[in-house]
Amino acid sequence: MPEDYDFYKDLKIVFTGSSIIDISRQNADLSRRAVQYELNGLSYREFLLFKGVANPAQVSLDYLLQNHQQIAADLSAQFKPLQHFKDYLRYGYYPFFIENIQTYPLKLEKVARLVIEDDLQFIAGFNPHHSRKIYQLLYILATNVPFKPNITKLSEKMSIARNVLTEYLYYLSHSRLINSLSGAGKSVSILQKPDKIFLENTNLQYALAPQQVDIGSLRESFFMNQLRNSKHEVSLPLKGDFFIDDTYTFEIGGKGKSGKQHAGTDQSFIVADDLEIGIGNKIPLWLFGFLY
Repeated sequence: MPEDYDFYKDLKIVFTGSSIIDISRQNADLSRRAVQYELNGLSYREFLLFKGVANPAQVSLDYLLQNHQQIAADLSAQFKPLQHFKDYLRYGYYPFFIENIQTYPLKLEKVARLVIEDDLQFIAGFNPHHSRKIYQLLYILATNVPFKPNITKLSEKMSIARNVLTEYLYYLSHSRLINSLSGAGKSVSILQKPDKIFLENTNLQYALAPQQVDIGSLRESFFMNQLRNSKHEVSLPLKGDFFIDDTYTFEIGGKGKSGKQHAGTDQSFIVADDLEIGIGNKIPLWLFGFLY
């Protein structure tokens, strides 16, 4: 009988769901009976473990910033971080890549369509006829990330009311298809226009717009994804690319990116791609894949 459940103290029930919007909507009903966890996509560290390349330890952001040279040197002695990192950016975020790498982009595109066509149905007042337009919106974002939205022009182009479009962006973020970035101190709400939009992970870039992959966008998308998934606060600074935990400023670029503008500043860092081991305040991009 259902009322006898409380007598079985050792009984544990694990249930899963794929629609994060629907689960979040029902969370209030389950708050006293269940603990809810969100399972993020694989970090670069977990990808290496999943493939059997290495079993590296997780590191905190503060420890990474203080000891990145030694961490990178130790890891580089175990495997080739840059070689595997390029694979991760292309297909390493969702574990079903292990089934077939060749069909992975097609499966991922279908997942995105499923989220738009099924999961968004749980939004109150959602117009199912807008599903195709939302997928079009996602494609526009994929070919223009990082995207600085002009909501008025975008709503006119898509023939969707401005407030409705802003709401769809909000729910695309909550369904983990995009990451929205706002300036430090700004509130995040359904009707708040984000200052910058990224795809939630780099694999989506390759799946949705493989002919228009921009390396600069990949770098920023990866950095934001790994910081957000490791529960750090990410916002847009006045200068630089990312402001983390209201403390650290980061600029993202290639290994030749200069850090002269940050000379003498302890809280600012250059995050460089195609760099195996950093120096000073210049840290390899791939290392931020070990935060969770």
